[in-house]
Amino acid sequence: MTKKVLISTGGSGGHVIPAITIYNHLKSTHETLISTDARGLSYLDKKYNAVVINTPKLNNYFLLPFSFIKILFLTIKSFFFIKKKNISILISTGGYMSLPLCLAAKALGIKIFLIEPNMVLGRANKFFLNFSKKLICYSKNLINFPSGSSEKLATIKPLIRKEYYESSTYQKKEKLFTILIIGGSQGAKIFDELLNKSFLNIAKQVSIKIIHQTSEKNVHFLKNFYSQNNIESRVFSFDHNLNEVLKQGDLCVTRAGASSLAELSYLNIPFVAIPLPSSKDNHQYENAKYYKQQDCCWIIDQKNFDDQKFEKFLLELINKSQDYVTKKNNLLKLNYQNTWNNVNQKILKILNEN
Repeated sequence: MTKKVLISTGGSGGHVIPAITIYNHLKSTHETLISTDARGLSYLDKKYNAVVINTPKLNNYFLLPFSFIKILFLTIKSFFFIKKKNISILISTGGYMSLPLCLAAKALGIKIFLIEPNMVLGRANKFFLNFSKKLICYSKNLINFPSGSSEKLATIKPLIRKEYYESSTYQKKEKLFTILIIGGSQGAKIFDELLNKSFLNIAKQVSIKIIHQTSEKNVHFLKNFYSQNNIESRVFSFDHNLNEVLKQGDLCVTRAGASSLAELSYLNIPFVAIPLPSSKDNHQYENAKYYKQQDCCWIIDQKNFDDQKFEKFLLELINKSQDYVTKKNNLLKLNYQNTWNNVNQKILKILNEN
């Protein structure tokens, strides 16, 4: 009898992308469903037919009593949903969105598996760790992981969407050195207001192309900026085929979300990480540090950003400095034996062992 799996996700792409990847790993061997909140729906195609459970945030102390009442209601709703669908396994990608489903799964004695794509254990995953069978992550050196719980850890290669494996053999034909700017669907102020001034100064010295992903509200401004300054560019907010966009790049300037770094790494695109200073538990910095320790990327501290140093640094990379070549070679070594099938078999083994 085929086991039924429910994947709980929501919020940002950082939660939803691993959920999509897990779904596609399991869909041929398990009957698989996805649950998300309203925010997560924007990252999901209609083919996933996601169940919406809108868990409220718990960051407003004034509204806490009402939030707890709603979470109780959603937990009861989740309880009957899991029971009706005869779910055997719940997989949570973390975040407060998973709270009602994890509580309901615990009450029903359903197997819970947690996914932690970051290098820092998230608070929701830490809370549910004792309830879970395994926490699936990318490194045994997970920060904030409680001592004495090592038997809960199961490591896999970073979760990368299937289409990225199909893009890896692409050979770039564009002659212009192409810089990718990935600010996330919400954009990033430093990427939209500071970096483009540096690109303007660089473009006066060498020919470059900019592919800039930003928030919807900034698309028009950035398109005009690059056009008026005769810099070849493409500016967009969201693209479901981001792999087709990324593979055109020689270098990427990005935040340090786990999925973004894993995908850039696999596509062998050296990247400059500018971690979001306000990320919880500084997890973006730790994500980037994982690659920095293997000499695969550069990290710039946003608080100490120096435009002149940045421009000089970029010009060296554009001229394919030895440092740039070294990073590309190390990325290749890092992703040796990283295949869809190998990751798939590891995931199935973890689920079936428990």
